[in-house]
Amino acid sequence: MRKMVFAAAVLMTAAGLAACAGGVGGAGGKNASENGTTAGAGVLAETGADAGTGGFAEAGAGAEAGADAGAGAATGAGTEAGTSASPTSLTIQSLNASKSPISLEVPFSPQRLAVLDMASLDILDALGLGDRVVGTADTSLDYLQQYIGGSTANLGTIKEADLEAVMASEPDVIFIGGRLASSYDALSEIAPVVYLATDPETGLVESVRKNASIIASIFGLESRVEELMAGFDARINALSAFSSGKTAIVGMSTSGGFNVLGSDGRCSLISREAGFENIGVDAAADTSTHGNEASFEFIVKTNPDYVFVLDRDAAIGTDGAKLARDIVENELVMGTDAYKNGHIIYLVHPAAWYTAEGGITALDRMLADLEDGLL
Repeated sequence: MRKMVFAAAVLMTAAGLAACAGGVGGAGGKNASENGTTAGAGVLAETGADAGTGGFAEAGAGAEAGADAGAGAATGAGTEAGTSASPTSLTIQSLNASKSPISLEVPFSPQRLAVLDMASLDILDALGLGDRVVGTADTSLDYLQQYIGGSTANLGTIKEADLEAVMASEPDVIFIGGRLASSYDALSEIAPVVYLATDPETGLVESVRKNASIIASIFGLESRVEELMAGFDARINALSAFSSGKTAIVGMSTSGGFNVLGSDGRCSLISREAGFENIGVDAAADTSTHGNEASFEFIVKTNPDYVFVLDRDAAIGTDGAKLARDIVENELVMGTDAYKNGHIIYLVHPAAWYTAEGGITALDRMLADLEDGLL
């Protein structure tokens, strides 16, 4: 009976084949739709199921193409029944050595992760994927100390990777941040390099949500992201309501000096999202890394309502460095309204602000620093 059916299929007219092909193509399209990740994550799933595309066989194809189309239909049916296999790889949106957006193919659900970026390690940790981390850069962040020492390889620092150690760890995927952009090409010779960054124009909260979604998609965990991000928007709204009409200088103490930061990079959360008017620098100035050195007379002259201070030396554990409070609270600053009103806010988790901006737990701590000092 099966031979008779197959023979009949072979002898079908071109029009009949076209109809079959169209039907299978619809099933294949549905299969692709159900397996694809959301466009908001910037991810395109690659199922590798070529059989599913058999449905697009042209009318007039031979019996072999018809058989392939039949296999595609079976695959589509299997997907609808919830029995489809996971993809072997997928394409995500990342950055390259020039910090330009690219499409990057990575393995789906990689088992061995080399992490040289603390924001990425923060997100992986929040997603419960820490057991896949085979090596990481050194960090002073207390909540990530479980990845330092023991069986986890030391891969260098977030500024300088130990390429031999990275290679020896045999990673499936490597995660880096902006400090290692110059090593992107060398690291790419070892494994696919996921390079994500925050965007001040987009805002820190949305940047974290986007980057977390991209990382989660690599492991099929997209549904976890909104749960992890819950509450951040409301916290930003509360801070923004408080800061309305208030001015601020955002600064970083480093090596005994004081640098002012703009709204184009580090700590831009304070002005762009928490809502303070940053009067510390010209809007056109580039202060995205370490800011512009300023005198304390400048603070006296601008007389802001608030002064926010990031202690860089504490963030990176500089031995023998002066505390930010000892640097900032001098005779000049003590004459300002900000000091007299108790409005000098020292960011309590400097390592989160300086080395992990872009992480989920880091974002929680950064907002807590502002809330504790203001609300």
